[in-house]
Amino acid sequence: MIELQQNNPLHGLKSETMVSELVDFYDWKILYAALRLECFNNNPSMESCLKFLKKTEWARERVESFYLYRFKSMPKGSAAQFELKPRERGFADGIVPRKPQELTVELIAEMREKATADYEEMKRNNNDRPKQYGKDKPRAQDGYAQNKPKGNRPAPSQDPSNPWGK
Repeated sequence: MIELQQNNPLHGLKSETMVSELVDFYDWKILYAALRLECFNNNPSMESCLKFLKKTEWARERVESFYLYRFKSMPKGSAAQFELKPRERGFADGIVPRKPQELTVELIAEMREKATADYEEMKRNNNDRPKQYGKDKPRAQDGYAQNKPKGNRPAPSQDPSNPWGK
């Protein structure tokens, strides 16, 4: 039986092909400005970059996310989708990649500054709210004691041989 593959532009795509497409379109400087990975900055070469990405999973996931959402301009997924690695994410049938987002070093710096300002504003707004203590506010331990899943997380495993509860 043939298993249907998820609709994901990364399916079957080699890292070498992905990085070469990104370098051809953006250049090493823009990739470094956007991703902040030294393999794009210090004597960048395809071989050294691929070697680094092969050894470093978090960097590979960062490049794959950039490829999906900036280069292929795929729609943002749900919170549950973002808990998955980029290669495991799927998109609805019929959604096709669009034109790559045009980026410059200056535009990336502006986007980074705006994101920092938005984050600082969010922190300020959260600190202005009075903290609620007392019986009306649920405690974090209550959810674990009853083994209720919170949000999109699955309930902890009841298997006694699995100490991590996954």
